[in-house]
Amino acid sequence: MSYSLSDLEKRKDFFIAIDSDGCVFDSMEVKHKECFCPVTIRHYGLQAISKFARESWEFVNLYSIHRGMNRFPALVKVMDLLRRRQDVLRRGATVPALEGLQNWIHSKPKLGNPALAEEVKRDPELADALKWSKDVNSAVAEMMYGVPPFPHVHDTLAKASAHADMIVASSTPVSALQREWGEHGLSGYVSMIAGQEMGPKSHQLSTASKNRYAPDHILMIGDAFSDYRAAKSVGACFYPILPGEEEASWERLLNEALQRFFANEYLGTYEQNLIHELNQQLPEHPPWDRVRR
Repeated sequence: MSYSLSDLEKRKDFFIAIDSDGCVFDSMEVKHKECFCPVTIRHYGLQAISKFARESWEFVNLYSIHRGMNRFPALVKVMDLLRRRQDVLRRGATVPALEGLQNWIHSKPKLGNPALAEEVKRDPELADALKWSKDVNSAVAEMMYGVPPFPHVHDTLAKASAHADMIVASSTPVSALQREWGEHGLSGYVSMIAGQEMGPKSHQLSTASKNRYAPDHILMIGDAFSDYRAAKSVGACFYPILPGEEEASWERLLNEALQRFFANEYLGTYEQNLIHELNQQLPEHPPWDRVRR
């Protein structure tokens, strides 16, 4: 397995990048509900508004167009939602603005713990966000084991690997990805496992595929609009694993969509209909805002 995106060897005419959490593994719900959210409530002292903090965290990270967002912008987004929410304002709760973290995010670094640890040397106030992220990783490492891939994943990856070079393209830390893909015997299907330490998915895709594959010979498989945007940043095709309909999505990919992709019959109406389905699943506005609209 390669360890550098730019050094990947082209062996086939097609290239497929696959997201992991919530796409290959049924791990998004348990990671966010049992790891990310409890750690966030405890770390930032949100116990007095825990109900609203949980609803906001789950909306941003599971049930909205923001699904799949990197953890650091997602944390800022959740806090922004909470500070504007009337239920929170009526309780007089203090919600941190995380201005230092926002400034770091806007500097467009590789949004992972190693880059944040380097920034802490220049701005010690960011140590609090780094501790939060490390605590999340510890909770995930303790909680996440024995979560299998969705049905049809093994068969689909086996079928796809016969015609395409494949990588994992994810915003999850590499160590967690390697553990999960190795635990379930999926690592052999991909030539590289790329995580948050290697930059955003758009960077992972462009570095791995640039000047090697025709854009319509590149496919990104994911469960969120961040995956869609990464695909379109390099002109690639996108296949959505629909949240709540993951098994049916993998079955359709196995029995229908892969054939269209390899036959160059994917782009256009077929892909647009799939993206419309994802749009129907992931709204822009939270339900407590939509009630007032």
